Amino acid sequence: MIRVGGMTPLTTIDFPGRLAAVLFLQGCPWRCGYCHNPHLLPARAGTGVAWTSVLAFLERRRGLLDGVVFSGGEPTLQPGLGAAVAAVRGLGYRAALHTGGMYPERLLPLLPALDWVGLDIKAPWPLYDGVTRRRDSARKVGRSLRAVVEGGMAHECRTTWHPGLFPEAALHELAGQLREAGVRHWALQECRVDGRRHPDWRTPDLARLGAGFDSFVFRGGDAVQ
Repeated sequence: MIRVGGMTPLTTIDFPGRLAAVLFLQGCPWRCGYCHNPHLLPARAGTGVAWTSVLAFLERRRGLLDGVVFSGGEPTLQPGLGAAVAAVRGLGYRAALHTGGMYPERLLPLLPALDWVGLDIKAPWPLYDGVTRRRDSARKVGRSLRAVVEGGMAHECRTTWHPGLFPEAALHELAGQLREAGVRHWALQECRVDGRRHPDWRTPDLARLGAGFDSFVFRGGDAVQ
């Protein structure tokens, strides 16, 4: 049904308010330089977790877990995602999705079956293609963002950043774009490569960035603020 590259059997942080398992789906069309799961980039890989094994695990954990997160890679790359979400809900689980939003035409019909969406927002729109290394990425993500916000979906937008990607001024531009789009919950995540802080790192003006959101969190390499 779907190609699962890996699984985390228990998380308390990836699906707000839920004890959940995370399924990392194989494949992603983007090539962000800071990707933390590069082994998931190819659409097909030699190893993984069989979908039948995933279902058997979830059957055993009924009553202990209450949510399943579809992450990646990029889950919406796989045409079987909708059926997989339905199967998980059929077992009594709530469903969450982590996505980069690159396939809005696939995301939109999934939303009624989802309880929460974590949407990665990579950069201000004019700089998007430079981060994803793919053309026309900003337009597609913009459509996905509108679908999530205008549909009243429980959500969090997340941005991974260090000053080598784009300057702090552009980060504030992005904050304004998200507020204008109606985003209520935003998380800024410090980008580290091989566990190391960027040599030009300077913590941005978090108070200014977070103004106007219902919730704003900074997930640094050493702490969450």
